[in-house]
Amino acid sequence: MPATFSDRAWERLRCSHCGEGLAPADGGARCLACGQTYPLTGAGSLDLRLKKPKPYAVEYTLGRPLLPENGFRFEPLAMHPQPRVAFSGVRIPWHLSDTLMSHFPKADVAGSAMLDLGCGNGVHREVCEHAGFEWVGLDYADAQAPILGDAHSLPFKAQAFDFILSIAVLEHIQFPSVMMREAHRVLKPGGRFIGTVAFLEPFHGDSYYHHTHLGTFNSLRAAGFTVEQVAPVKGWSVLTAQASTLFPRMPAFLSRGLLYPLDALHRLWWRAARLVSDKADENIRLNKTSGAFAFIASKPLIGPEHATEEGQRERAPG
Repeated sequence: MPATFSDRAWERLRCSHCGEGLAPADGGARCLACGQTYPLTGAGSLDLRLKKPKPYAVEYTLGRPLLPENGFRFEPLAMHPQPRVAFSGVRIPWHLSDTLMSHFPKADVAGSAMLDLGCGNGVHREVCEHAGFEWVGLDYADAQAPILGDAHSLPFKAQAFDFILSIAVLEHIQFPSVMMREAHRVLKPGGRFIGTVAFLEPFHGDSYYHHTHLGTFNSLRAAGFTVEQVAPVKGWSVLTAQASTLFPRMPAFLSRGLLYPLDALHRLWWRAARLVSDKADENIRLNKTSGAFAFIASKPLIGPEHATEEGQRERAPG
């Protein structure tokens, strides 16, 4: 319930429309500047979704190459050689691999907060709290999310979080570039942004833009992130991802079994092709046929003169 939010939690929240502070009001919240009210849902979530249209200006810099001069390797994630968090004994959600988990940051100080962007029913809460973070879950529609909000206009102050996690959300965003800028705005300098996005998965849940490896890199970099890794998700090929759509209502083990011979032939064909062409590289194959990509990015450290909330607020007229 919002009335039981800590003072620190209230200090972090902002009006989705004007970006100013919120205070408890009638069991929900009220903007201290524009007066916009935000109710509780019947399930007890604080509904901070936009209540009216809001313009949002996005500016791009044209004419510069996408990738750095020394190139960028789009290859499967490897286990981090020195994971900061040990997750043994912790229940790991099926869509978070051990490899991806090995790149999770650890809260360095008490009170460090992380944003689970598109949290659903809170399935990631346990692993995030195990890493020492105060978990803040936001979703657009799931009734079990503590905060309902729009990823295009995150209801938080600038530099509110040390870590952002966003699993299988970006493809469901109408304007991905806006979500990425909002994530950049609310992340602290030096903070880490980890997530996944669909590529050759089937259309699902009103998905808008499925991202290639280059599209993922571009979305992150254009928002101001330093891109550390963009990786095809091994074991989640286009055939595996599409199995349930190709054979609806068929048990997963059976639909995937039907496609296994084709998948095996596909791999053998590419392996043979490597004997005659360097364009048959395994990483190229994975990037062309992956069902999804994982990404790891960070917000660059900046000078103190730019560290104010106003300096970090995206230009959002209206």
